[in-house]
Amino acid sequence: MDAERLRLLLEQVKAGDIPVDDALNELRGLPYHDLGFAKLDMHRSIRTGFPEVVFCQGKTCEQSVEIVKRLAERNSKVLATRVTREIAERIVSEVDGSTYHELARIVVVNREQEPVQVKANDKYIMVMCAGTADVPVAEEAAVTAETMGSHVERAYDVGVAGIHRLFDQKDRIQKANVLIVVAGMEGALASVVGGLVSRPVIAVPTSVGYGASFGGLAALLAMLNSCAAGVVVTNIDNGFGAGYFAHQVNR
Repeated sequence: MDAERLRLLLEQVKAGDIPVDDALNELRGLPYHDLGFAKLDMHRSIRTGFPEVVFCQGKTCEQSVEIVKRLAERNSKVLATRVTREIAERIVSEVDGSTYHELARIVVVNREQEPVQVKANDKYIMVMCAGTADVPVAEEAAVTAETMGSHVERAYDVGVAGIHRLFDQKDRIQKANVLIVVAGMEGALASVVGGLVSRPVIAVPTSVGYGASFGGLAALLAMLNSCAAGVVVTNIDNGFGAGYFAHQVNR
């Protein structure tokens, strides 16, 4: 159950539109719902402002679909990450209001009646990536933050090997409220961006690169050792974590 639904329920009880016993039935099963193979945290949205997110990697198709279904029964928004096309097609066919963002490997269930209106003066998150191979992780971050309600701008393939591409985005970069910088190889982009702005920079190392990048470890260590102040680092390929945290900063 999300906070808006709970607030509406309490207001209906207060106004006498819903009997107390009916409201108790609505709340029955909280704070978690036991599916046998998973215990769903039905109070997550009330505590943190956003429902439990479904990490589909390692789950069967049936498990993933059932978890998303149950969460969607009590939340207007549900986010599922690392979703294969097979699982996504099942979710989209069985859960109303669901959309598959294939590049980000994310399924979003959104049943909110009014779409978020983006205004010209809105604070925004800038998601950047060094190369095209980093785009899936960048999109995971961008779609996550957008789903949670943030305005997101994008600047992709702006790595330091052609640094003029980065400087072409300087005005947009400096106006951002928080920046997510995604890079593999040597991970240098995060330090460069960190030296250009007065806003928080969330660096995301990716597993993109040749052998000596060690599956993203080289980029991770470079970002952790950044000489630019104000740069924090997520785990390798963790675009979701970056997008979630960026939204918390942005809001």
